[in-house]
Amino acid sequence: MKKFTVIAFVLVVGLAALLILASPTSGKMDLKVGDSVYACNCGTSCPCQTISTKPGKCHCGSDLAAATVVKVGETTADLKFGEETRTFSRVGKYTCGCGESCTCKTISQSPGKCGCGKDLIEADEG
Repeated sequence: MKKFTVIAFVLVVGLAALLILASPTSGKMDLKVGDSVYACNCGTSCPCQTISTKPGKCHCGSDLAAATVVKVGETTADLKFGEETRTFSRVGKYTCGCGESCTCKTISQSPGKCGCGKDLIEADEG
């Protein structure tokens, strides 16, 4: 009986770990002042607000532009493109589908592809 309890416990813990690792990430990008990122530079009217640690294209089809993080708030970050500074959301509705091992860390407010070429998936709301 004791052996069965140990096996059941190990199976439950293993299943819980798999579910956690397989679920989408929160979509919140951790940034700090001075970080270099790539972001959509289409202007304030563009709704995609894509940010990535790798170059690529944003949902609207434009190349992501190199930017520097100059200010970080609870849910926003100010990114500087040359002389222009714009505020982006640090919480994406979509995030890279690579999971926890992702190196591009792409977030966006619109579906599409991420910096590593994978599809963006809906982010967890939590």
